[in-house]
Amino acid sequence: MDDNKREHKRTPLKVQLRIDHPVHGQMLVTTRDISDSGVFVVIDEAQSLLQIGEVVSGQVQGLPIPAPVVQMQVVRFEPSGVALIFQRED
Repeated sequence: MDDNKREHKRTPLKVQLRIDHPVHGQMLVTTRDISDSGVFVVIDEAQSLLQIGEVVSGQVQGLPIPAPVVQMQVVRFEPSGVALIFQRED
């Protein structure tokens, strides 16, 4: 997808993110960038652990207070990691 056609601007952000997967358990990954709609995380074995459409929960680590836990859906793989979109609560 062309970056100029994106609805939400990406902002570079490198933080630790704990992903909780219903089968594989917890994974500690590093974010590459974030937008209003999602986040890209750097993870070598993403395609062997995650599948397109899967929903996982995530929480930023290392903050002075606990960050909220958010639900995210796997939407795209790249050689360096995986793109996740935030699930909106209705």
